[in-house]
Amino acid sequence: MTVRPFADLVPVRPRPDDPAGLVAIGGRITPELLIAAVPLGIFPWTGRDPIPWCSPSPRAVFSPGAIRVPRSLRKSLRNRGYQVTYDRAFEAVVRACAETPRPGQPGTWITPNLVSAWTTLHARGVYHSVEVWLDDDLVGGLLGMALGGAFLGDTMFHRERDASKVGFVSLCNDLHKAGYRLVDGQASTGHLASLGARPVPRMEYLALIKQALQLSATPAAWDAGIPAIRHARSVF
Repeated sequence: MTVRPFADLVPVRPRPDDPAGLVAIGGRITPELLIAAVPLGIFPWTGRDPIPWCSPSPRAVFSPGAIRVPRSLRKSLRNRGYQVTYDRAFEAVVRACAETPRPGQPGTWITPNLVSAWTTLHARGVYHSVEVWLDDDLVGGLLGMALGGAFLGDTMFHRERDASKVGFVSLCNDLHKAGYRLVDGQASTGHLASLGARPVPRMEYLALIKQALQLSATPAAWDAGIPAIRHARSVF
């Protein structure tokens, strides 16, 4: 019996003026669906029902080895005393991302069903946290999924100046050393462009993610470092 994980989604024609790129509504948040959504170029904009599945066009895509570091951020990297770790405080980063207020956003899009799925994937070595510390205080971080040679970012937070940016730059440098090919920043924004994101149309993104997913890395916790990409595989 063939399983169709998105059979209960209702397709939506994307609007050119919609930066989120809504393409479907419905379904459930499960670890399996979050993984199955990646080669389709879609992700849930929130975990609230009815769940909106989005595929922004243009999409913000980074090459891990070509991150742009503005002068002010270089100063933060050198002088603010931040330390970056991976998978050392996953639950704390999830909680901080959900609780940190954002301009124009009255609540959080990070709902319990998303947290549950992320936590399951984290235990499987697929979903990861980046922590930024100042002394013993968690002052920034981000979350995302690693599949093949791609890292798909979901959310970040900061409590000190440039803390999340420092975490992101450190992550991209380490992903590049490990052989990753693509970092997905989801919707294209001026902020992401300032760090080197390239806006790509939906069809180009689908080709890029397909290429990245043909690479392979062993799922594992990153607390001892990001494992290197091992080999190419055929997944389509």
